[in-house]
Amino acid sequence: MSPKKHTSIIDFYDIEAPYVTEFRRLLHEITNSSSSGELKTLMMTSAMLSEGKSTVCSFLAITAALKKGLKTLLIDTDLRRPTIHKVFQLQPKAGLKEILVEGYNPRDAISTTSIDKLDILTSGGFCENPSEVFDADALGTLFEELKFYYDFIVIDSAPLLPVSDPMLLASKVDGILLVVKAGATQKEVVRRAVEILNPKQNNLIGVTFNNMNHSLPYYYDYGYYQYEYKLDRKEKQKISERQKDIKKVK
Repeated sequence: MSPKKHTSIIDFYDIEAPYVTEFRRLLHEITNSSSSGELKTLMMTSAMLSEGKSTVCSFLAITAALKKGLKTLLIDTDLRRPTIHKVFQLQPKAGLKEILVEGYNPRDAISTTSIDKLDILTSGGFCENPSEVFDADALGTLFEELKFYYDFIVIDSAPLLPVSDPMLLASKVDGILLVVKAGATQKEVVRRAVEILNPKQNNLIGVTFNNMNHSLPYYYDYGYYQYEYKLDRKEKQKISERQKDIKKVK
């Protein structure tokens, strides 16, 4: 049976499913992992592409809001290949790119969801030169501002090995979690990712293995979205249309 299109990941969240129990355990470990104070901003990254990082981010954020009652914000900081707006099926809206480039009000850029305590800040419009737009200091300031409104902030960042963005953010968050796709990512690649994160300097709280028993819906596997950093002509056209929609909304 082919996966349904235009369906939010929230609709696939089954509170009785075994994987939800695992996310509750993961959340418990995360919130109790900091020895230096309260952990409110968690950056999630992966070594390479197609490890299901955004899926894990999304389910963790849903769990924090729905099961633990935390006022939660999920932020997509991957300006190169954003995914969060897809899995939550959000309408085009100004987001992180507009905040960084145009000084857009962060509170106006945040989208609500059908879950009362879960909000989302998408990447916003298409970013032609992400390396020129990505400002770690500005993002650090933004995170600190948003801490006033939220109990828990989950930050979906780009993969470590293809780009440097995650390392620029490493010192701006309270904790970092590395997502590894079980049975797919080579040990050497994981080891290199941990070396790059440098646990002695940054708060790497742990590694989580994604989808070990293949229980997550296929619709939210990265393979479904063909996650890569090279866009074909058709994808560029879609992004251009999305950019026009954002400008209309603004």
